[in-house]
Amino acid sequence: MNAAQDLIERRKTLFVDGGWRAASGASRLVVTDPADKTVIAEVPASGVGDIARAAQAAARAWGDWKARTSAERAGYLRGFAEGLRARRAALVELQMRNNGKPRVEAEIDLDDAAATFDYYAGLAEGIDAAQDAPVAHAGGVHRGRVRHEPLGPVGLIVPWNFPLVTSAWKIAPALAAGCTAVLKLSEATPLAELVYGDISMEVGLPPGVLNIAAGRAEAGIAVTAAPEFRKVSFTGSNMIGSQVMAALAPRCLPLSLELGGKSAIVVLDDADVERAVDCIIGGIFFNAGQICSATSRLIMEHDIAPRLTEALVERTRALQVGGPFEDSTEMGPITTEAQFERLRETLARARSAELEVLAGGDALDREGRFIAPTIFRDVPHADPVWTEELFGPVLATATVANTEEAVALANATRFGLVGSVVSGDPERADAVADRLEAGQVWVNTPQVVYPDSAWGGFKQSGIGRELGPWGLAAYQGVKHILREN
Repeated sequence: MNAAQDLIERRKTLFVDGGWRAASGASRLVVTDPADKTVIAEVPASGVGDIARAAQAAARAWGDWKARTSAERAGYLRGFAEGLRARRAALVELQMRNNGKPRVEAEIDLDDAAATFDYYAGLAEGIDAAQDAPVAHAGGVHRGRVRHEPLGPVGLIVPWNFPLVTSAWKIAPALAAGCTAVLKLSEATPLAELVYGDISMEVGLPPGVLNIAAGRAEAGIAVTAAPEFRKVSFTGSNMIGSQVMAALAPRCLPLSLELGGKSAIVVLDDADVERAVDCIIGGIFFNAGQICSATSRLIMEHDIAPRLTEALVERTRALQVGGPFEDSTEMGPITTEAQFERLRETLARARSAELEVLAGGDALDREGRFIAPTIFRDVPHADPVWTEELFGPVLATATVANTEEAVALANATRFGLVGSVVSGDPERADAVADRLEAGQVWVNTPQVVYPDSAWGGFKQSGIGRELGPWGLAAYQGVKHILREN
């Protein structure tokens, strides 16, 4: 495991104004391997002053960056995609060591991040040509034109569960739009995303356009307080998202929030059982359930429930849980110690509440942060296992009499991020999908997210959308210019 070592053994971890700097925070971030809890790196933490310097650098760079042609900005974004692919082996290994992702999941992450930069490069190429779109106003006395212009310097805060991916979803559209940025990394998984600084230098990105800091909560708070920023985009928990929103409220700044979910997968009685099991397994055990889009509530119509439950439990019990470098591993460990302990507490409470366990139900008795893939049968709908985002490999099931009950139960949550439907009748499945209160719905397929799709939710799952043209628009303001004929 030497491919990633150069990315781990960094002396400087603050990227500001086009170069690496020594972070000035008083503490160090201890980065561990979740498969055995060994320390793989100690990263100097960025402090409040580092964020201030980064924000100032982004503000200085904005005038030149927004004046560049959109085609020129597109060229830099394609350079990021190429830079990621050139480092594929090292970054995949690093994701495996720092996040505990099995190899196939780490490879998916790398490919998704590179594809995102390519996609926004394509959108950027057309920005200039689309400017000054004419508007014919009623009466003909006036005529207008519309421009889509960058908001300015922005702050970007990303979580620990999908390094490279969630940051690409923010960096690529922000830079494509003509914004400059400061990226604040998770304290638990900062190593892979520091490579964006290396690539910035490699492709000759102008100094200050992208700045990167790895720090604790104080660094994140500093991002929300920096006066240079004209927008903040945050991905993470609802608890921290509300604090970000409150911090920006006095200045009435725009923000994007991609928050939590407690999403449902609805299986209708005419579904193919094996296809349904594939969709369920992928929706709750991919990345050990550490995904905001986890379909952690299984809602089954009555007639299919016995057959589906039997097949699902059999497959779940057979899942191979282990370290990412074990060839047989299908599900890896929990990335952070804090999340591991929260899951253990949740499962202990579930045992005390005497929830019926069909599979798993506890941590594995082995070194590392491993939770067994877990299924609970007929969970009461007021129980936290049914209502709260657990962020782990824990599935709650329910059986309903008909489709009406299934839709009502799926929508009976304060969240609205995603949903999933499995049915043998495509028209019936589409009708259910149309009624689910969620930002992304999969029909008869495991979860897949494309760069040109929309990502975001309803209700308490966030504000705004990432990916697709909506992700670009999130970093643009609309200017309408009116004049007499």
